[in-house]
Amino acid sequence: MNQIKSILKDFYDIEITDVLPQQGGWASLAYKVFNKNQSYFLKVYEKGRASTPKLTALIDQYSPILVWLMNNSNLNGKITVPLITSSGEYKYEDENSIYLLYDYIEGETIGERNLTDDQVRQLSKMITELHSFGNEIPVETAAIIEEFEVPFLHMLRQLLQKGRNDFPSDLWELIHSYIPQFNNLIHTVEERSQNLKNSKLRMALCHTDLHNWNLMQSGQELILIDWEGLKLAPPEADMMFLVDKPYFNEFLSIYQKTHKEFEINPHALQFYQGRRRLEDICEFIEQLLFDEQDKQERIITMNYLREELNGISK
Repeated sequence: MNQIKSILKDFYDIEITDVLPQQGGWASLAYKVFNKNQSYFLKVYEKGRASTPKLTALIDQYSPILVWLMNNSNLNGKITVPLITSSGEYKYEDENSIYLLYDYIEGETIGERNLTDDQVRQLSKMITELHSFGNEIPVETAAIIEEFEVPFLHMLRQLLQKGRNDFPSDLWELIHSYIPQFNNLIHTVEERSQNLKNSKLRMALCHTDLHNWNLMQSGQELILIDWEGLKLAPPEADMMFLVDKPYFNEFLSIYQKTHKEFEINPHALQFYQGRRRLEDICEFIEQLLFDEQDKQERIITMNYLREELNGISK
């Protein structure tokens, strides 16, 4: 904890009096840090985790867009933006980790709970507003444009071509019976990828990770957090998380009051749903093969992987 205090003093000019570990996501560690005046939220991406390069590669590209949205849209107070270091950077990095510091949000993550009617309305208004902006904003967006690539497929194919002796026994027992379904889904996603590259779909700013663990209730406000996946993409990049929800019709009725011409593109939706499932499976397999996990962490990752594999066979 003394290291965290030193980093915040040296690189953020903030004197921290206490550091409390928080429940982080599967991709990062989290801490509440505070002094007598203010509380902050610190995310720490360990470089030893297989997921860290992907999640941190575009911090300097997406953060200015969030700053612009905060200052120029109705999303002010509804999104999280990294605080800058004393030298004007959006992150601090050392040999072991990458650090992002935020103002602390007093509230609760929605998590396993269902959204209330008011939260559904707030979420729809947030996404309606977010999708109102595209590459016309006066901030560089080239680095976050969706190109419908599936860069992890080569690695996933290599993993699937390994035999029993190349996997821990528990992992092989879990995945080997799903290999035919894997191959079918890979083929579908690649086919949709090629088709979408040649299409001219409307692109909008999208969060691309819209689930309840990225939603917080703070007072009367619903807040959308964890913007590592910000993309300039078809709206289906966000809609894929919502179409199966019982509240989707209500969400869509609010959304279409602004985006009157919007209709779900089934090919884009299928691409995003398939790519996300394959990407999550690849991430979990990589963690189980390459990350240092204790027994409980391994059990949790295996359960996540099992859930995604069951989704392939539906």
